[in-house]
This record gives sequence, C-alpha cells and structure tokens, in this order.
Amino acid sequence: MHHLILRPCLLFLLVFCSCPLLWGDAPVQRPNIILVMADDLGWSDIGCYGGEIETPHIDSLSRDGMRFTQFYNNAICGPTRASLLTGLYCQQTGHRGDRWNEPKNFDVCMTFGEILQQAGYRTMMVGKWQGRDSALDRGFDRFYGPMCQAKISYYHEVDQNPFFLDRQRIELPEDFYLTDAFNEHAVQFLKEGLTSQQPFLLYVAHIAPHWPLHAREQEIARYRKQYLEQGWDQIRAERFRNQRQTGLIPEEWQLAPRAASIHNWKQEQHQRWQAERMAVYAAQVKSIDQGLGQLLQTLKAADADDNTLVIFLSDNGAAPDGGLSPSKSGFGFSEKTPNRNWRRDGVMIKPGSGPDHLPGPPDTFAAYGLAWATISNTPFRGTKLEGYEGGIRTPLVVRWPAVIQQGGVITRQPGHVIDFMPTFLEIAQADYPREFKGRHPLPVEGKSLLPVFQGKLRSPNAELCWNLPRHQVILSGHWKAIRPRKKPTVWQLYNLDIDGTETTDVADQHPEQVKKLAQRFDAWAKRVNAK
Repeated sequence: MHHLILRPCLLFLLVFCSCPLLWGDAPVQRPNIILVMADDLGWSDIGCYGGEIETPHIDSLSRDGMRFTQFYNNAICGPTRASLLTGLYCQQTGHRGDRWNEPKNFDVCMTFGEILQQAGYRTMMVGKWQGRDSALDRGFDRFYGPMCQAKISYYHEVDQNPFFLDRQRIELPEDFYLTDAFNEHAVQFLKEGLTSQQPFLLYVAHIAPHWPLHAREQEIARYRKQYLEQGWDQIRAERFRNQRQTGLIPEEWQLAPRAASIHNWKQEQHQRWQAERMAVYAAQVKSIDQGLGQLLQTLKAADADDNTLVIFLSDNGAAPDGGLSPSKSGFGFSEKTPNRNWRRDGVMIKPGSGPDHLPGPPDTFAAYGLAWATISNTPFRGTKLEGYEGGIRTPLVVRWPAVIQQGGVITRQPGHVIDFMPTFLEIAQADYPREFKGRHPLPVEGKSLLPVFQGKLRSPNAELCWNLPRHQVILSGHWKAIRPRKKPTVWQLYNLDIDGTETTDVADQHPEQVKKLAQRFDAWAKRVNAK
C-alpha cells in the first residue's frame, strides 16, 4: 500500500497547483503559458498587423484576445532573448546589446524557466537556445533544438549546430525541415504538459523566418504570383492602408520614407528573383502559423484553452541582410569559397543567389534584402540592429480567455520583453528569490502586464533604454531620443504620439527635452554597465 501514500512535499505541490487565484471577485487557476517567438519577423508580416501572408492561427489570437501596438524588443536576437528570459536589461546579464556576444553574468540573473520550475510548473522549450550551457541547466525540464548561432540550414544539420533532445545529441531524419521539426516537438511537449498534474510553460523559439531562405516548393508556389504581380510598392501601400483601416495606427501618421537605395518596383531588372525571395520568406512565416495552429488545436482537444495564456511576438524587426542586387546576396559564398564543410552531408552550397539561382532549395543560402525588410516593417522606419521603431517594435498578440474576455482588443499601452518575467511571477504566484543556488539575482526591471490583460491602465516604466549596434535610444512617455553611433554628439527627438513613424526630428524645437533625456540615458548606461 506504500504506493498510495503521497509524500508531504508532493501533496503540497498538487494542492498548491490546483488552488485558484483571486483577482478581484473572480477565482482563476494558475494558467498554463505558451510563448511563441519568431526570429526576424517584421511588424506587419502577419495578417492581424496588416500583412497579406496567410496567418489565420496567429490572427485568431487577435480575434479572441488582444493586440499591442507599442511593444518592444532589443533589435537583435541574443539581447532580446537575454531580456525576455531574465526580466533584465541585456547589459545586466553581461550581453553588450551592441554586439553579438553571449551573456556572462550568470550569477546576477535567473530565467523564467527557473522561477516557474521552482513554483511547480512543468517547463519545456523548443527551438533557438543561445546559451553556452543547456536549457536544462537554466530551468527547463525538456528541450529540443540546436545550440544555435549563425550557422543555419532548414534542411540539414551543420557541424556548428548539433541538435539535442534534452541532453542527448540526435541525428536528423532525411525528410527534416527545421520549422516542422520544431512544431512537431512543441506539440509533443504540449501533450506531455496537458497530461501532467502541473501547470506548464512551453517556450517555442522559432528560427524562421530568419535567413537562409529555405522553404518547400508547394509552400513557395502559393505566394510567387502575388509578389511578382504586385511588387514591393503595392504591397507596402496595401499594408499601410490595412493598418489605418483596422485602427492599428492613427490616421495622422505618415508612411516612413524608404531608403534612397530602394528604387521603384517597375524599375527592378530582376523582378522574378526579387519576388521569389519574398515568396520563400512568406512560406517560412506560414510554417510558423501552421505550428501555432497545431498547438491551439491540441489545447482545444484537451479542453484546456480557456486558462492557457498564449503569447506570440518577434525578437526584432525584419533584417535587411542579403543586399538589393544578386551580386550582394551570397553571404560570402563564391566560386572560390563554396564552403564545402557547411553541411554534414558534404553537399556544397551554390555560390551566390540571383536570377539563375533562385532561393528556397537546400543548396542555397540567401536573404531577402532591404527592400522587402522595409515592407515587413511597414509603416515604420528602420530595420534590425537599429533604434528606430522598425528595429525595436514587435507585434505582440495575446489570448487568455479566462482573463481577456473581450476579443479583438487593441491596446496602446507600451511594454517591453523585460515585462514577461514579472508577468509570469504574478500569474504563477511565484516569488523572485534574493538568493538561488549561490546566485544573487538583480531585481527585475520590467512590470507585470496582467493589468493590461485585465483591461486596466498600468503604470509603465518611467523610461526604456537601448544600447544597439547603430543607435542609442531612450523612450520616456511620448518622447523618444535617438543618437546614431556615427554621429555620437547628435541626438534626434521624436514625438511618437503624433509621429510614430519618426518622419520629423524636433530636437531643435525642444533642446531642454533633449538635454534631459540625454542625461537620463547616460545615468541608465552607467547603472546597467552599457559599454
């Protein structure tokens, strides 16, 4: 009969996990959490943010939940992940923010995986993990994915990116496609979580639609004609019109001017190649949406969607990599250096990309370039690595029927990825420790998003700051000051309430405001050790 006796700690855990939370008069169980993040996805690439790419499952989160119009990341993948996981500015974790280095100050931070694991959650992760240690060492019970840096293929394993299931290195099957594999393991982990006696966290960190442009032909074909016939001018105009009509952006905002190097679509000499680049990118976005659909269907089948918080966002703005011309799209692959050791199966990457070598198949390596990245970030100025809104503003869609009871809500309250840690702390009734396994974590910098989910106004951070490869930035209220690294003595100033696309620099009109923000930025940089 000893197998019928519960140990006291296990009994406490089961009772604690089933206890309702009391927010106002409504009892709510501690929620399950599913966090899905895309890589290099632009603000307007999904349907509910004005885009033409078919994303019905992401859009369903918007229809049944809430969209944020002013939510921020750190403009680069690694720094965003450092802040998202810890609730700290990336510089506090030892991540410079303006370079690609890995975080080093592990003794001053914790991940939300560690926090929720200690609070009785089952924690699972699939996808891009950019740490020197395993995700299992940082609070996750399950992990599937590569130890991923810049060496990527959607079809084949490369020597620099071994794949792991938990701690075991695994070989990839012949029919492997990266996003499909992430989707399949996310569903597997979700089913495990649904059958456990614990609430769960599932963190899915996609690599798509980050280059290289790799997608299956049947998925590319559905978009090829559309981009060839419409081109980037018409696509951008239609996205901007959709955003205005649906209330995502105010009528008075203007479409940010595009870079001088981007010519009119009618003048493009290689339209077929350019359209193919965007068609492959769209197919990569579509594969993310299909995976989310599988997760939502699994939740529904288990009757678990009511009290599961589902979050979707991107790690930075769209990336301008790949150049505007065929001669600048090869990422260093050339006739002389075809990189014979890129793939473990020994197949060489064909040099470059262009009209006679279209992207998509396994032996290609290309990105879609500045013109399409500008479309992806409609209506904003700037791209990945930059401090303009196109670099740091992310779509954020949230569904949680038990709390967000009115669907289709648009909130203009600002937020940042540092807010996820305090949000998860609050909804999981978890304590943030002063000491953990010999570490002394810094206090979190973000603020809980729960009041926003509940339809209330919250007090935002007095300021948000960024130290990026191309800019230094401070945002306070509706004022945003930005300093280009190439002109370190010159601050620009924008009023985001009336000019969210940053078309008019008003620094000359408000010199005292610029001075005050510059001083506050310097104080922040000193506090967080921003180099």
